[in-house]
Amino acid sequence: MAANRKSIGIVGSGSWATAIVKILCEQDITIHWWVRRESARTHIEKFGHHPNYISAAQLDRSKIVLHADVSSVLAAADTIVFATPSAFLKEALEGLTAAHLENKTIVSAIKGMIPGEQENYIIAEYFERFWSVSHDRFVVISGPCHAEEVAQEKLSYLTFSSPNMPLAEAVADLFACRFIRAHVTDDIFGTEIAAVMKNIIAVASGICHGLGYGDNFQAVLVSNAIQEIKRFVDVVHPIERDIKGSAYLGDLLVTAYSNFSRNRAFGMMIGKGYSVKAAQLEMNMIAEGYYSVRNIFENNRKYEVALPITEAVFNILYKGARPVDEIHNMTNFLR
Repeated sequence: MAANRKSIGIVGSGSWATAIVKILCEQDITIHWWVRRESARTHIEKFGHHPNYISAAQLDRSKIVLHADVSSVLAAADTIVFATPSAFLKEALEGLTAAHLENKTIVSAIKGMIPGEQENYIIAEYFERFWSVSHDRFVVISGPCHAEEVAQEKLSYLTFSSPNMPLAEAVADLFACRFIRAHVTDDIFGTEIAAVMKNIIAVASGICHGLGYGDNFQAVLVSNAIQEIKRFVDVVHPIERDIKGSAYLGDLLVTAYSNFSRNRAFGMMIGKGYSVKAAQLEMNMIAEGYYSVRNIFENNRKYEVALPITEAVFNILYKGARPVDEIHNMTNFLR
């Protein structure tokens, strides 16, 4: 199965989905884009940019067909990119069946997990278990790529993961353009889990910054964090991988340090004394790390990997632990 170069569907209309549309506008294809709000669809159609997310990104309206429902996007394209927050994926798929995704290439640009009754699922597992999408027609997008910099056409690197390497290469070719370099790997589990965990680390980084910890400590935190991610992914999916690659370490670094990182911003507010609810309301955007830390913490009950940073963030966000106390305790486990 090859990615369809004539048309591609986008499910999601936030900042990352908008950035993906911006990238794909560089190609000679038709983009079928689900935008939930009618006011946003009208604005995009008239002015060529999203009114709510990275509005600086100019979009080629001649290449975009806007849709009010997901089913019409699925009917119009054979390659579908899902770019919603993980917490809203089930809602986006409501009313659909596995038949709607049959024979489609499914591409996930979601850096989160789906909670289940007994375990939490990475996106590849979720689509396989509940939507009959086999891994050989599933591709994961990862890598250090903030939507805001895509809007500015700054050079960025993306990694496309699938056990079906020809398919990964075909999808990568769809995204490669003058400001996007695209690479492929078969590590579908490792790249997904690392993308989930780096959001947790970014929250921790923000909390520490909010508490007044300096750059010296941040370097220790992030160097320990990549080891924490490696310990977990090596137990969950033990294959040979280079954790120093941009899909792992690179994504961690940009999310932990960048001013564009919403997870870091969320953590900073927590460190400065905001409640979780107040920080979420102030953000007006989804910080995936809030959901991800619970997913990873619960999954780790069966693996029992040492995850001191993840545990600290979980205790702060879900158990009401005082950030100053919890982070101080966490420092005793770092080297």
